[in-house]
Amino acid sequence: MFFGLDLSSAAVWSAFGSIILANIVLSGDNAVVIAMAARTLKPELQKKAIFWGSAAAIVMRIVLTIVAIQLLALPYLKVIGAILLVYIGVDLLKGGGDDDGHSKEINGLGAAIRTILIADLVMSLDNVLAVAAAAKGNLPLLIVGLLISIPLIVFGATLLTKVMERFPIIITIGAALLGFLAGEMLLTDPGVTSRFGAIGEQNVLFGGILGAILVVALGTWLQKRNQAVH
Repeated sequence: MFFGLDLSSAAVWSAFGSIILANIVLSGDNAVVIAMAARTLKPELQKKAIFWGSAAAIVMRIVLTIVAIQLLALPYLKVIGAILLVYIGVDLLKGGGDDDGHSKEINGLGAAIRTILIADLVMSLDNVLAVAAAAKGNLPLLIVGLLISIPLIVFGATLLTKVMERFPIIITIGAALLGFLAGEMLLTDPGVTSRFGAIGEQNVLFGGILGAILVVALGTWLQKRNQAVH
């Protein structure tokens, strides 16, 4: 027995593998946000932001998974999440403006971790349902599976941070991803579907595309305006 788990049970190992696989597949967008939030920090601060941001996000995701079904049943919660995602995407794309000063860099670490947590909280609303389903109500199995996924997310975010330094276009793609997720969340909210009826997959896809365009357009405009001011 390990954390109350019967390691000789094929069902336990099957569910365990499903949890890890689901978390790897569904954490791609989270790794993008973590990398984007840490990219403007000094190298030594980048590592701290990625590690602590990822670790805190995983702990938060465990808590969120436990209450996921109840949370997602609340009307208009996804609408609030969509608005937050748009804000985060635009903010990450437009940049921080003036980044000079040592105090700015110290505050930047806290700001990066805060951005990671908010974005992961919002984007995990859908993701945790798949992980919770894979756990089949086994809480110890769920926690162990999510904890093992920490190094996978950290590695992905670290790799993306380095790639972003060479290919800035990835930042725009990441912001567009957040906008796309926001559009999808908005149109699949229980409050929205109860008022307007079930929305088809094509319309949800179109809403995601519109969300991506909105974030990129607004973020790019604010970025250019900041550059003109400074």
